Amino acid sequence: MNVNVEISIGEFFDKITILEIKNERISNAEKLVNINNELDGLNALLQKLPFTRDDVADEVSELKKINEALWEIEDDIRDQESQKAFGERFIELARAVYITNDKRSDIKRGINMKLGSDFVEEKSYEEY
Repeated sequence: MNVNVEISIGEFFDKITILEIKNERISNAEKLVNINNELDGLNALLQKLPFTRDDVADEVSELKKINEALWEIEDDIRDQESQKAFGERFIELARAVYITNDKRSDIKRGINMKLGSDFVEEKSYEEY
């Protein structure tokens, strides 16, 4: 069973890039079945849409790089957590999460604007 939910175009490409990263970095065969099932479904849907990945190739490439950076940051912060090391490095990584997520949000917004998405994600955080 699945739930069909309308999302922004930026969120759609974000999900695809995250699944691509998981496909590249996870080696567990059972998990890969699920990852590839979802990725295949999204790529099949992409084929039916009135735009292509090529229309936002630079933006999607940048989005994937940002999501790869977030993957590394999350791995590093979990390592710090497991060591109960909550010093300067932990704080640096924690800050990197939201700073990098803000960049991610900007890229998704750019995709939404470029392709005319009906939905646009909004954030309401204080400037830092």
